[in-house]
Amino acid sequence: MSFKDKISSLLFHPKKVEEETEETLPFEKHEPSPQETPATQEAAQSDPSRLDIPSDHPIRQLYELREKESGSLPLPRLIMDEEGVLPPEIIEKEKSRLQTSLKNVCGTRLKAAKGRTRGKHSKKKAEAEAEEEPLILDARPWFHLSSDKLYAWMLVLPPIGQGEELSRDMIYQALGDHDISFGLDTALIDRVSRDRERYFTLYLVAKGKPAFDGRNGNIVDNFPRVLQRTLEVDEFGQVDYTALNLICNVKEGEEICRLIRPTEGEPGRTVTNQEVPAKSGKDVPLPKGRNTEISEDGDSLLATMPGHVEFTGRCFQVKPVLDIDGDVDFSTGSINFVGDVNIKGDILSGFSVKAMGNVYVGGVIESGSSVETGGDLTVVKGILGDGSTVIRCSRCVFSKYIENAVISVKENLQTDCVVNSKVYCGGEVVVRSGRGSIMGGRVWAASKISASAVGAKSEVRTAVALGGRPCGSFERDRLRRKLKELAQEMERLESQPESAVKGSLIGKVRMRSSVTEHKLKLLEEDLAANPADAKEQESARLECGVAYAGTDISFGDELLRLRQETHQCVAKLVCGEIVLM
Repeated sequence: MSFKDKISSLLFHPKKVEEETEETLPFEKHEPSPQETPATQEAAQSDPSRLDIPSDHPIRQLYELREKESGSLPLPRLIMDEEGVLPPEIIEKEKSRLQTSLKNVCGTRLKAAKGRTRGKHSKKKAEAEAEEEPLILDARPWFHLSSDKLYAWMLVLPPIGQGEELSRDMIYQALGDHDISFGLDTALIDRVSRDRERYFTLYLVAKGKPAFDGRNGNIVDNFPRVLQRTLEVDEFGQVDYTALNLICNVKEGEEICRLIRPTEGEPGRTVTNQEVPAKSGKDVPLPKGRNTEISEDGDSLLATMPGHVEFTGRCFQVKPVLDIDGDVDFSTGSINFVGDVNIKGDILSGFSVKAMGNVYVGGVIESGSSVETGGDLTVVKGILGDGSTVIRCSRCVFSKYIENAVISVKENLQTDCVVNSKVYCGGEVVVRSGRGSIMGGRVWAASKISASAVGAKSEVRTAVALGGRPCGSFERDRLRRKLKELAQEMERLESQPESAVKGSLIGKVRMRSSVTEHKLKLLEEDLAANPADAKEQESARLECGVAYAGTDISFGDELLRLRQETHQCVAKLVCGEIVLM
């Protein structure tokens, strides 16, 4: 292997040097840099920021020239990012540009180094061989700027001949010639001017300030734009498929969504001290729809009325009426709404509807379902229960028929017929249209019951009661039943083996029992403080076209059982006795 080949092999092919164990290479004469240990060299080869130098690169010949003149020279270090501060995309983008620029500047330097002949001395010595004057080239700091001018690298080419060695002033003079003045690493520059390894080493000498565009405005929603059917799993892993949570209730003045304002962009600075403009974020409008308003500060969208929040694709709107196009079933889940509910189909068995407003049902309320309204209830095709169907209405109920259901209505009830049901009415019960009959069960009205017929020819047991506070008694009986059920639940839980789930469930049951007991106590106190007025009791009356035998008529504690069929029956309480007129 030639002397030149050995130098090239050591510089650029360290693995091949290990094979030349029997020969002593020139680079072994000087101490290796502590940064150029074999482990470091191996890591550097896998470093993506390390420049790839082909065998014909002019920097190799420049290195050989310097080696001949100085006798000892540290190995080149051509690494773009030794400190690991550059983004990978910058390294990937600038690496090829940097290699091309480096090849060009080294080629120019090498060409100048080889052009040593300065000319001929005189005509007398024209035929003599031209003498070569020694070439003098000072050290040259060379700079490469990234395409966005946010980063500047420096590589110092060594002097040639009697050229001047690198100095601090020389670097700053070159920086000024390239207009590089922002983000300079002055400590690095001072160190490089004195460093033994300053030649053939790539340095990141300046870092600009990148521009940061402002963030666009954004809308933070408090209600979902697309309703997702979520199923809740209890402690036993059971899923209530009727609770799909598809109704988004909102109160008047409640925030629907909030605006996050856009931010201003922060301009940057290049290493040549030029400003890099930044874009400011774009503003977005609040999606204002019907029954909504923008707050005074302009940052919130508020509901102007209670109802159901719905996103139409462009804006949020509050609908005071919730429209269900079909049945209340597994596709909708149970309904809990703060406004009115309009159901075009049926309420299927096992589902419930709770609304603070009116409820309209275009079909049937089936057995095993429940309805609770803060307004009126209208059922076009009737209520068909099995004894477990419960209806609680704060105003009036209008239904085609009522069968095998429990009804609590605080004002009036009107229907075509009542069959085997329990009705608690704080006003009047009117059963005059259609069949107009009350058969079986018990109907209790505070002021009046008017029907075409009460009872049946088969003398089925039918009870009508007047006066008092029917709805209060219904609530009291309901709370007592609930307490009894909770006591049974507590007894069942206490008999189970000890576990974390058991303790959690017992705590929940105790809390529910405490709340129910408190409600019952308040209700009983209210009933005791406001008993039924005697005058109201006497003003209550039963009016019917015919009352069949087997019908029980009661006013408070007074009871009258009809033994025979009575036509055009009017029953009142007179002087503490029930009188038929």
